Amino acid sequence: MPKASEIKKNAAIEHNGQVLIVRDITRSVPQGRAGGSLYRMRLYDVVTGGKVDETFKAEDMLNFADLSRRPSMFSYIDGDEYVFMDNEDYTPYNLNKDAISEEVLFINEETEGLSVIIVDDAPVGIDLPASVELVITETDPSIKGASASARTKPATLSTGLIVQVPEHISTGDKIKINTAEQKFMGRADK
Repeated sequence: MPKASEIKKNAAIEHNGQVLIVRDITRSVPQGRAGGSLYRMRLYDVVTGGKVDETFKAEDMLNFADLSRRPSMFSYIDGDEYVFMDNEDYTPYNLNKDAISEEVLFINEETEGLSVIIVDDAPVGIDLPASVELVITETDPSIKGASASARTKPATLSTGLIVQVPEHISTGDKIKINTAEQKFMGRADK
């Protein structure tokens, strides 16, 4: 049983008889509390999709929910559903666009290293790889010799994600993005 301070994003926990996926964690240290951190978590119920906000003390003990991660790949979009295919047994997993709205910005047909999170035989979310490669569809023209400067400019990627890139990067370049920080890492290998 982990403490609240050990819980990470996309973990599944059991709380109040519900299985919840952690979508966001904010740590705060209120004044006057002898070193006691508070962890405010935005959670989503895997059954209803409902949003739950909970605050835990750092030492609160939580239960991990019984879940599995299946290596998968993005297949296609069917209305509001994103369909992923299991890499091993080709089982299709349908996930609603709203449930994975943040992750969708990093996914295209070429994305490798995805895992679908399964709780009680139902797909509830996806785990992204540490980095993905995406193509820039729109950015300001590149500036020759700008690689020496640390200035950046916004770039829109093929999935709609907007990140800051160095000035020497141009439209059409394939770049690597850190999925946890949503930051430019470098040009992708050709």
